[in-house]
Amino acid sequence: MSNLGMAIVRQYERGVVFRLGRLRGVRDPGWRFMIPLADKMRKVSLRTVTMPIQSQQVITKDNVSIGVAAVAYFRRVDPVKSIVEIENVQAAISQIAQTTVRNVVGRSPLDHVLAETETLNEKIKEILDATTERWGVLVELVELKDIELPQSMQRAMAREAEAEREKRGKIIAAEGEALSAGKLAEAADVIGRHPIALQLRNLQVLGEIAIERNSTILFPAQLMDSVRAVNTFLDREIPAARDSLSQIG
Repeated sequence: MSNLGMAIVRQYERGVVFRLGRLRGVRDPGWRFMIPLADKMRKVSLRTVTMPIQSQQVITKDNVSIGVAAVAYFRRVDPVKSIVEIENVQAAISQIAQTTVRNVVGRSPLDHVLAETETLNEKIKEILDATTERWGVLVELVELKDIELPQSMQRAMAREAEAEREKRGKIIAAEGEALSAGKLAEAADVIGRHPIALQLRNLQVLGEIAIERNSTILFPAQLMDSVRAVNTFLDREIPAARDSLSQIG
């Protein structure tokens, strides 16, 4: 229809008009008229384009080979530049995005790639945005969506994570032992000042054991005290009785 002098430009499009090969301007959405046979219109979509970046092998700064895949979101903001300045803007962005991802990831160690993904995403976006600005394209977002590690590296990281968990467990156990030793020392000081506290504690423990096992326990604490009292009495009275008998005799 553009050859007949008529064209419909949709809401999400802009029409770039060339008259006998020369740029004549940009047409807004709606029904647009042109000079038949002399004017040509190329429509440019302003919608955001989702472009996957294929997985590629990248060697990190610490010499680990990983597979990295990403996705980029961009849109054309200057219809004229996106046509005049470059032949195929989408193919160009795909190629520069792959190169940028490889360069940025390759300059980072593996731990940084895994832990600081958002920082790498922002750095890749800034580089792409600076490059594509002259093409009339705005890069809205870049995301590293898949990082593939070698099997040997996965096993090594699993062993490292297990060792880290064991270390934390041992530290927690040691802290618990230190706390328990401190409390036991405090308890020993209290028992040293109050000997009856030990007997009360023994009674409490025996009571708990009896409840758990549903049994009766006989604790001979009073019997032993009685035996000791009798022995003390005899030790005191027997010499006195001997003295009395000797005096009578």
